[in-house]
Order: sequence, then C-alpha cells, then structure tokens
Amino acid sequence: MNPLNLLKPSPNRPGRPEHFHLIPYVLRWLVLASLVAVLAGSASALFLLALAWATDTRETHRWLIWGLPIAGFCVGWVYLKLGRDVEAGNNLLIDEIHDPKKVVPLRMAPLILVSTVISHLFGASVGREGTAVQMGGALADQLTQLFRLPAKDRRVLLMAGISAGFASVFGTPLAGAVFGLEVLVIGRLRYDALLPCLVAAVVADQVTAAWGAHHTHYAVGALPAISLWPLVAVVLAAVVFGLVAMAFATLTHAGQAFMKRHVAYAPARPLLGGVVIALVIWGLDAWRFAGLGIPVIVEAFQHPLSAGDFAAKLALTAGSLASGFKGGEVTPLFFIGATLGNALAPLLDLPFPMLAGLGFVAVFAGAANTPMACTFMAVELFGAEIGVYAALACVVSYLCSGHTGIYKSQRVGLAKHPHIPEGLKLGEVSAFRRNAAPQDPPSGGQE
Repeated sequence: MNPLNLLKPSPNRPGRPEHFHLIPYVLRWLVLASLVAVLAGSASALFLLALAWATDTRETHRWLIWGLPIAGFCVGWVYLKLGRDVEAGNNLLIDEIHDPKKVVPLRMAPLILVSTVISHLFGASVGREGTAVQMGGALADQLTQLFRLPAKDRRVLLMAGISAGFASVFGTPLAGAVFGLEVLVIGRLRYDALLPCLVAAVVADQVTAAWGAHHTHYAVGALPAISLWPLVAVVLAAVVFGLVAMAFATLTHAGQAFMKRHVAYAPARPLLGGVVIALVIWGLDAWRFAGLGIPVIVEAFQHPLSAGDFAAKLALTAGSLASGFKGGEVTPLFFIGATLGNALAPLLDLPFPMLAGLGFVAVFAGAANTPMACTFMAVELFGAEIGVYAALACVVSYLCSGHTGIYKSQRVGLAKHPHIPEGLKLGEVSAFRRNAAPQDPPSGGQE
C-alpha cells in the first residue's frame, strides 16, 4: 500500500469548508518536497565539497591542464556507452515536465556529478548549476516509481527537484523556488507547483548547509538613491547585458552544432576541444578563466578589472560547452555579467560593485529567461536595497535577449515579440523564422 494515498485530497462534501480539502494536499506535498530536498541537498553538498577539492587541486598542480583532452575523451566515451538517454541534461528534465514519457534514469545523477568534477579538475570553463539541477531532478523522479505517482504529480515533483538543486548549490532558496516555476515556459508560471517548489528549495538549502557546504558572499556596498540617472543608466547597462546573454547562448548552440556536424565521434569532440582550451589557458596564462572563476567574480566587486575579461570567459565557456564538457552555464554567466558590469560602471558613472552585482544576475536572467528568479537572487545575495535596480536590470535584459536561451527545450508561453507561436521550443525558433511564410503586404486604397 502506498502510504501517500492516505494524504490524497478527497472530494469536498457539501457544507464542509474547503480548508478540509487542502489539509491532505498540503501534508502530501510537505512530505514529498521534503524528501526531494533531503536527496537534492545532500547531493549538492557532496558536489560542492568535491568541486572545492577539484579547484584547489587544479590550482596547486597546474600541469593537470594537459590532461584535459584525455579527461574529456574519457567522459565523452562514458556518456556514449552509458549516458545517451540522459545526455540532454536540463533539457531532458524540461521535456519530461512538459511531455512525461519515462522516469529519468537514476544514473543521470552520478554521471553528471563525476563528469563535472572532472571538468573542473582539469580546467574546463564550465559551471555547476546544470549538475545540481540534473541531480535534483533525477533523484526526485525516482520517488515517482516508489510512490506510484500520476503524471501530473510527477511534473510537480520534477519541478521541485529543479528548485531544490538550484537553491542548494547557490544558497538562494527564494530564487531556487521561483526558478523551478519560471524556467519551463517563457512568460508563464505554474502556481500548482508553488508550495512544493518553495518547500523543496528552502529545505534543500538547509540540508546543504547542515552538511557543512558553504557559499561565496558578495558585497555591493552603498547604492545611489533611486533617481532619474541611475535608473536610466541601469536600463542602458541592461540592454548590453541582454545582448551579451543572447550572444552567449547563440555562440554556445552554434558551437555545439558545428562540432556535431564536423566531428561525428562524440568522445573526439572534448578531446579536440580540450587540446585547444589547454593551449589557450597555458599559452596565454589565462588561469583566471579556468573552472568557475569565483575569485575573479569577487574581484569584480572590489576594484576595476580589464574590460576584456567578460569576452575571454564567454569564449572559453562557449568553447568548453560546445566541445561537450559537462557542468553548466550559470556561474560562468555570473562571471561574464559581473566583469561586464565592472567594465561598464565608469562609462555610466555608477559604482562598479553595484553594476557588477546587477550584471551578475541580469546576464543570467537574459540567458535563462528567468527575470523573476534572478531578481530574487539579487535580493538574497546583495540585500533588499538593490531590489528595484535588480528588477529593472533583469527585466530589460530578459527582453533584449530575444527568443534565445541556454535551455533549448524552454517553451514559448507569452512571446516577448510578435509572430512567435505559443508552445514552440526555443530550439525551434530559428527554423520557424526561416520557414515562416512572408506576411501579405498591407492593402492600399485601390483594389
């Protein structure tokens, strides 16, 4: 007998207050979301500790960069033999939420964890969000089999897993909760999953902290009072943030398509890409762009940096992901945004810690199409005082990034611009535009 059947909402009887109907629903999702949170939070803690070890080891033994091609080949071979059905990563989770077909294989979690640690150990420029989200989703989906959940509950459980993974790896429970709701469809939220995503995010963050994993803290310092010029300057910066986010997503996807088109054998892609990345990092002494690059992100809040740092990180990250190295895009996007904001600050006469913080969240908002989650993230990381500026920067960046994004399986709900149909995947937008018939010209005054 499924113990959760006892917590299924029963039909409401006439005359009974509707709150009686809600009690089993709330209890049911408190239990399920908490289980998801314990699994995802524990996995994230293990991942963060392993990531810290890999980063320290790489910095101590920089010769490891020459092992990047072989490491990439080995990871590519393992995914070819064991991970073909989970290689889509975050896009697989999004597709399963929209169109449930089969339970996500449990091996997604250990495969992405080990492969991401290997990427960082040998110096690939990748992130960590993708790993945490995939582990959270894969672990959460195992509960659908255990408790024999219907498809509608499975969708919500996967969303809770995404929220738990995101919240626990960044230490931002509110942003994690909203991210799980917002990342699926551009312009729409699913409120039926609000309670499970919130509970999973909050509990997972606490579980990760209880295991002793820690997160980096950033300080934006004093902010200018809200007035005309700071608001105008933030809008101008956000336009640039959105365009850079669009460029990152476009370059990454184009690079992936290029590698698949010209290198048929999958393990050879990270082998070749690893050679190029190792030569660039060693030959140009570009160690600051390897791995997550968190020390440089911290620097962006402290003093002016080179104006080209964001472009170097963008190119190396797009190259690493296009080659097939595993990890994620988000922390490199934080790097790109923070260093870009740092470079724009003197041009716009704003404090560079402030614009570094806004770029940190706004470039991610444009690339992931999640302006609300990124606004919450800014408040959680930098304080409530930045809320108005962060909301403005994230929304404008989101609009300016167009119908591009790092998640090709995102659906269009409420299009940013006309003529993009509802339900279309982001990965299909370019083909739709190419194949769309030209509109009839407007009729004139004569027939």
